[in-house]
Amino acid sequence: MRDEKTETLIQRNLKFSLTPSGEKRIDSDCYVEGYATTFDKYCLIERKGKKIYEQVDRNAFDDSDMTDVIFQFDHAGPVFARTTNGTLGLEVDDRGLFVWADLSKTSRARELYEDIKAGNVTQMSIRCRAKTSFDGDTQTIRRIGKVVDVSAVSIPANDHTAIVARNADNYERERKRKLLALKLKVEE
Repeated sequence: MRDEKTETLIQRNLKFSLTPSGEKRIDSDCYVEGYATTFDKYCLIERKGKKIYEQVDRNAFDDSDMTDVIFQFDHAGPVFARTTNGTLGLEVDDRGLFVWADLSKTSRARELYEDIKAGNVTQMSIRCRAKTSFDGDTQTIRRIGKVVDVSAVSIPANDHTAIVARNADNYERERKRKLLALKLKVEE
């Protein structure tokens, strides 16, 4: 773990929730959305019975550089969407970093959309330059200097994340499924 004065490149996965309004942010037939990170504390690793937690500070995104962020799969390979061309949007809200993307512009992006829609890819992650602190059991991300990418991921560091494909037909069904899944996680 790094101290607060060291800026490192990290990627983490956290919880998900659908947009409260239920409206798509981009008019697209290949629309996806999710939370790339939240402010909830989560277990990062467990070794020999000792848990190490991680948490993003609620003010970590203050003055963050989110001018040119890309959307990838597993933080590698092709770029499927990008903030600078309007196919990717990011918004920090009370829960965390909300992400929405239009995956209709290339055949590779549409293939990723289909994998998300089919439930083959269900998680998200963020890669950023960050300053952290560690208190013995919790690493806290204090400041995020630059958001590098948000990614749909196959195997997350934290299994509480999610990404969904949205269209008019499946939105309500997917919203209810996600809300039930989050309720069951809270009750555990």
